[in-house]
Formats: sequence, C-alpha cells, structure tokens
Amino acid sequence: MNSSGLVELEAVLAVARHGGFRAAAATMGMSRSALSATVAGLEARLGVRLFNRTTRSVSVTEAGEQFIARIAPAVADIGAAMEAVNAQRDTPSGNLRINTSVGAAQLIFGPIVLKYLQRYPDVKVDIVTERRLVDIVAEGFDTGIRLAEMVPRDMVAVPFGGEQRMVVVAAPEYLKSNPAPQVPGDLMAHRCVRWRFSSGNIYRWEFARHGETLTLDPPGPITLDEPLLMLEAARAGVGIAYMGMFHVADDLASGRLVALLDEWTPSYPGICLYYPSRRQMPAALRAFVDLIHEAAPQRQHPGL
Repeated sequence: MNSSGLVELEAVLAVARHGGFRAAAATMGMSRSALSATVAGLEARLGVRLFNRTTRSVSVTEAGEQFIARIAPAVADIGAAMEAVNAQRDTPSGNLRINTSVGAAQLIFGPIVLKYLQRYPDVKVDIVTERRLVDIVAEGFDTGIRLAEMVPRDMVAVPFGGEQRMVVVAAPEYLKSNPAPQVPGDLMAHRCVRWRFSSGNIYRWEFARHGETLTLDPPGPITLDEPLLMLEAARAGVGIAYMGMFHVADDLASGRLVALLDEWTPSYPGICLYYPSRRQMPAALRAFVDLIHEAAPQRQHPGL
C-alpha cells in the first residue's frame, strides 16, 4: 500500500469516528475540502459510496460500515508498527498534538515547549487551548494537560508544576476607599470581579481554613470568562478578583495588586500531562514526557 492509500483509509476512519468532515479534518491536519476530496477519490475507485452527505449531517452507508469494520484493525496494526519503528529513532520526528487550557499552556510554554522545539527540531508541535475538557483520543490529540482533578481515570498522568493555589487580589487604589476583607464573608459587601465558566455557570469562590470550608458568589459590577481580562479589571480597581497565583504573581511582586485572605486559600494538586496507555508510545510524545520529568523537580508554580 502506498502512503496516499493509507491516508485515504485513515481519512475514512476519521470521518466515521467524528461523524463529520470538520472535526476529522482537524485531527488529520488537512483542510475540510482536501479531506472531502480524499474520501471522494477513494469512493470513486471503490465504486461505492461510503458516506451519505447532506448540508447538515454525514452518516456511514451500509457498505461503508462493512468497509470500516474490515480496515480498522489493519490500519491500527499498521499505525502500531509505525509507532514501534519511530520509537527506535534517535531523534523524534513528526507531529505532537496537545490539548490544554490557556493557563496550563502558559505554564508549560516557556520552560517545556520552547525547550522541546530547540531540542527536537524535527517535531512540529500543535497546541489547541480550550476551556472544555475533550476526549483526546477521539479528537486526535497525543496528549492533554489539565488540572489533576480533571484527568480521566483511564489515562496515564504525569504531574507537573507542583501544587497550585488560588488567591484573592485587589489593587491598592481599590483598598484606599474600601476596607480589606478580614474573612471571606466580608466579600459580600465588596465589588468583585465575577468569573463565568464556558458552560455559563458562575464560579463560586472556594475557601478553606482549619477544616472549615465555604463557597461564595460575591456580587460585582462585571462578570468575565477570560483570566487576562479579569486581571486587567483588578488592576484598574474595578473590584476584588479571585484568580490563580500563576496569573497574578508578577503583579503581587510589583505591588500592582495586593493579596487578601491568604490563610483562607490553601494549595491544591496542580496540573498533569496525560495520555492513553499504549504498548508503543510515539517517540515525539516520549521525548515530551521525558522533558516534563526532567523539569518537574526544579519547578513549582502556585495556581493557574
């Protein structure tokens, strides 16, 4: 089988797995039109339609289901054989696709990703940042990076960055006209920068001290879903914000922001790189994991 034939088979499997051409094209690293043309070319040579297409949906035909059932194990075996050979290379090559949050991407970008690119110039890194947690296998990613509590239990997890910590912050200008809160309940009388999840739900601020825990939804003049905008609002004195230490460490060091209620915001498990268990790990991923292990003991960042 030539390389173009294997790409055609992988394209068919990707479209079937994702139920459409848009998501499949992203995992294949192709444009939607190129993927469609690839599948159409195979259908033309086979003389059968593998997919029924409409403007709104894509479904597998009966012939397509039979075809996919036969080729899927063979393509998987070929992929495993290629990974096994690639794992023996002295220098990793190919593509490494990573799904992560914006905060985690910022945490690993300088110390890990840039160093990785310098060390392994034959590897191309593709990082996708999004708030929602995705199925990295179904979406075609090699690895994901998320808070430890979000990592699926069937994945191999590699901790990185040490424990994290949230922190309550305010600008000195805001505190000139507003007394600093002494306990979390005082926040209910303050203007706060509220935080909305991508789901639309409002995040309730979490506090703990000496075994006592509580959550609050303090009032505020603005609600945001982007940490950098929340940071800008806090700097401008709009109100008190509740953010990851990673985002505000420089502002605290410079005095642009002041930390509040420190004794109420303990640390918690940080981020993990995770990936599916495989008999043969791709060389590019193995090298990335090795770099995580190499860097982890020296680095400890509180909070995302």
